[in-house]
Amino acid sequence: MCGIVGAAATRDIVPILVEGLRRLEYRGYDSCGVAVLKADRLQRLRSVARVADLASQIAKQRLTARTGISHTRWATHGAPITSNAHPIFSRGEIAVVHNGIIENHEELRAELKARAYVFETQTDTEVIAHLVHSLYAGSLFDAVRRAVKRLNGAYAIALVSRREPHRVVGARAGNPLVVGLGKGENFLASDALALAGTTDRIAYLEEGDVAQIDLEGFRIFDAQGREAKRMVKTVQTSGVAAELGPYRHFMQKEIFEQPRAVGDTLAGIEGITPELFKDARGKALRDVKSVLILACGTSYYSGLTAKYWIESLARIPVQVEVASEYRYRDSVPDAKTLVVLVSQSGETADTLAALKHARSLGQKKTLVICNVASSAMMRETRLKFLTHAGVEIGVASTKAFPTQLIALFLLALTLAKLGRKLPAKEERRHLRSLRHLPKAIAAVLALEPQVISWSERFAKKEHALFLGRGLHYPIALEGALKLKEISYIHAEAYPAGELKHGPLALVTAAMPVVTVAPNDALLEKLKSNMQEVRARGGELYVLADADTHIASSPGVNVIRLPEHYGPLSPILHVVPLQLLAYHTALARGSDVDKPRNLAKSVTVE
Repeated sequence: MCGIVGAAATRDIVPILVEGLRRLEYRGYDSCGVAVLKADRLQRLRSVARVADLASQIAKQRLTARTGISHTRWATHGAPITSNAHPIFSRGEIAVVHNGIIENHEELRAELKARAYVFETQTDTEVIAHLVHSLYAGSLFDAVRRAVKRLNGAYAIALVSRREPHRVVGARAGNPLVVGLGKGENFLASDALALAGTTDRIAYLEEGDVAQIDLEGFRIFDAQGREAKRMVKTVQTSGVAAELGPYRHFMQKEIFEQPRAVGDTLAGIEGITPELFKDARGKALRDVKSVLILACGTSYYSGLTAKYWIESLARIPVQVEVASEYRYRDSVPDAKTLVVLVSQSGETADTLAALKHARSLGQKKTLVICNVASSAMMRETRLKFLTHAGVEIGVASTKAFPTQLIALFLLALTLAKLGRKLPAKEERRHLRSLRHLPKAIAAVLALEPQVISWSERFAKKEHALFLGRGLHYPIALEGALKLKEISYIHAEAYPAGELKHGPLALVTAAMPVVTVAPNDALLEKLKSNMQEVRARGGELYVLADADTHIASSPGVNVIRLPEHYGPLSPILHVVPLQLLAYHTALARGSDVDKPRNLAKSVTVE
């Protein structure tokens, strides 16, 4: 959500700014812009279309510069119109780009208006530009350091002044910002990926840092106003994974990359041990008495699935909460509770805030499951598991989900083994099942033609119902989320046993009902629920295992998965649901990779 790229160099930096924005497009945005310092004045171009349109404007004006900032904006305060697009100016002297939200913007706006500052946008960002301008006394770095003391909220910002060529100043509080180092040139960005191909030497700013980059290097002051050193790391920022290849969309590509993502996540795992989670000799995990899983969106559904695994295998009670709810309620901390944070990006604002809130309550056992090694969450915890899904570009998360499930299943096995509830024979059996998963997923992907035939009918619908039981109820939730995210069909998911308690009132011939039907202990119960749907004229779309004895008939459409996969079955059953959402959206003409109103990395509350 939103992206920042800034640069100071002895060469033309405009192509670097534009390419950086292209690499950040996957985050989601509705406007973009660039501001550069040239001939002692600020020049700005903005667009409410894609980065390609901005690049076209730049080419027509033959814009070049050696200092500048650029931005992709996802609208919060103010509509996505050109006048609200970043960069935002103050009196033609200061330009700012901003990720996040300034919570006290109304108070600051009133104060600055009283000092004769004229506001030209509806954004909260404009108060930053005017506040810094009001404090400017010859040093942009000093003005920003003073200004951030007045800002409440979560933000990452980058600024330039027309009076200071070859200098960019940035600051972060809650939202990520990195410094990229080159030879005679330096950079700021909200994500190291933006600098792929430009530099791989990255320094990560910490909470409250204010940084200045120029031709010689960079300076950082911390939240206490002291000059600080930040370690420079060599980060693999290759953009190869961001190439579309033979696929029509990144979402399709990422669905088909799941066998590789699962294989990469399992690579090198020979046994179940707490060292998988960086817990030497199991000191932290051995005495866990309960587990609290905090996450958002798709990651939250992975947590709901893990609840079944952990309670069944390790016999430890599990609570799963939406991260944004946890931090705003009174909770009862317990030193022996393991708090597990799950996030694809590791920068999800609500989940990161939930981590900090748990810590503030004295919850010392915190474990992060994440797909980005350099993310804020991974840097802030000792216990961690890095999934290896690779860069995910499509806004609707797909390949990150099975890798999260694998990490959580491994956690369930680890807690069971530490509690002496995992016999060696069972451990070997589960490891065999895990190693076979890439082939099993590939076999499910081969069902795509059958899913396409379903999607042609779904494309004409405006509502859909998803049903699952037990382990597969969270998978029904994920299927409904995927469909609504990218096809804009209203979809809801329920435990199938809840049909009679309300949802059955919605069922008509116009309401397709998707049912996740593995051959497990709840199958016969589920068949009864399916009969309830048919009795009301509802049409069923059933994802069944090969041996469930559910046959296609009028009103009952069945796709058979190649094999039943026991407790790991959710990882297989989610794949056709992802394909259904993708092909339905394709048939409806939706922007599959960039669905309206959504962003990839949700870095504001």
